[in-house]
Amino acid sequence: MKSIRTLFAVLALSVASFVQAGDKITVAAAASLKNALTEVSEAFKKAHPGNEVALAFTSSGKALSQIQQGAPYDIFLSADMEFPEQLVKTGFAASEVKTYALGHLVLWSSSIDAKHLSLEGLTDPKVQRIAIANPKLAPYGKRAEETLKAKGLWSKVESKLVYGESISQTAQFALTGNAQVGFVALSLALSPEMAKGSYIPVPENLHQPLAQGYVILKPGANRPLAKQFGDFLLSRPAQAIFSRHGFSSPRK
Repeated sequence: MKSIRTLFAVLALSVASFVQAGDKITVAAAASLKNALTEVSEAFKKAHPGNEVALAFTSSGKALSQIQQGAPYDIFLSADMEFPEQLVKTGFAASEVKTYALGHLVLWSSSIDAKHLSLEGLTDPKVQRIAIANPKLAPYGKRAEETLKAKGLWSKVESKLVYGESISQTAQFALTGNAQVGFVALSLALSPEMAKGSYIPVPENLHQPLAQGYVILKPGANRPLAKQFGDFLLSRPAQAIFSRHGFSSPRK
């Protein structure tokens, strides 16, 4: 009888340990989200103790390719709506695409004061290198291309362009002086490491909106934590964090 009671006690402890261990999800996210989503993730884990959220930041286009090649991400947060919508159409998603934030594009420089920054000024011979994210991989880069073309500047500055694989690499080019000016996400321009520079907003009538969407992927379909995290992105606490990092709320 004693041995049976001991067995039940061991089983009870095992079950308790399993329950307390919680769940873990892996999130693929646009590089523009690094600071904001890290803070959102910490807030989520405080509200859901015992659970883990692993974050992987890269360009939205590269994340799309990784997912299509079988990367086991549970959720994808893109810097646009098009990339996650592709995953819905091709059967990689387990949910519809939901907008979690609106991004903003700025022109940033560590060597040129914002008072003297302008799109037209990019043609100045003194500006020899302009950093933008690869338009094929990064929505912010695509919006920068749209902006330059809308102003009739693309052909005039194309030879000066230095392409980053992601918007965070683009910001690094501008930050380190490898480019005098960079088209970067406001969320990165507001980060402490870029405080030494200054920026001007890029007029939003010159490019398509930077609506940013997330989608739950097939590996996360049966994980309640994935849905909980997605829902949390739209909550007031998370939206307040996004706002502090330069994003606008998608709510009307």
